[in-house]
Amino acid sequence: MEYMFKRGTNPSVPTFLLLHSLGGTERDLIPLAKKLNPEASVLSVRGKNVDNGKRVFCRRSAEGVLDEADVIYQTNELYEFLTEAAKKFTFDRENVVALGLTDGAHIAASLLFHYTDALQGAILYHPIVPRRGIPLPDLTGTSVFIGASKNNPICPQEETIELEQLLKNANADVTLHWENSVNYLTGEIFAASRAWYESTYLNTI
Repeated sequence: MEYMFKRGTNPSVPTFLLLHSLGGTERDLIPLAKKLNPEASVLSVRGKNVDNGKRVFCRRSAEGVLDEADVIYQTNELYEFLTEAAKKFTFDRENVVALGLTDGAHIAASLLFHYTDALQGAILYHPIVPRRGIPLPDLTGTSVFIGASKNNPICPQEETIELEQLLKNANADVTLHWENSVNYLTGEIFAASRAWYESTYLNTI
């Protein structure tokens, strides 16, 4: 698995797990993580699959629909990698916050759908529901920010609301922020996620 790890200066704050968008690399979201908290350690991963020449985390069976078998495989592999990386780089495995954009947000959401202890929290920009028809683990104590768009052709409002409700039903603490930004990360969405992150993780230290 291709990745980058940058050790921060404050081990008490969550380590960021960075998961890039369609066609991205492990370097793309590092500037965002530094804006959220320059003291945090960063583990940034590159998707292993290739879709039309672009790196992705999970294959698709259709536009906006993930290949379920591949979702399961890639999610399990990422979970195991996280555990190994925590041992190798000696960061707190129980204090990890994912930062995912579109494709990266999908697999971050899948970690929440499959494991009760995968993430302390997650910032999901334009995620879709990774799987349907499965019971979610108990996500009590897990905080999730969803940045979504009311005019996103890939992820309609109904899907975002469904994802929010599924996570809430699993006892996650979910904050949903809406914009009209199609499938892009805007300054307004990022500002809302930064305010959420600061109130959730920095005001308690």
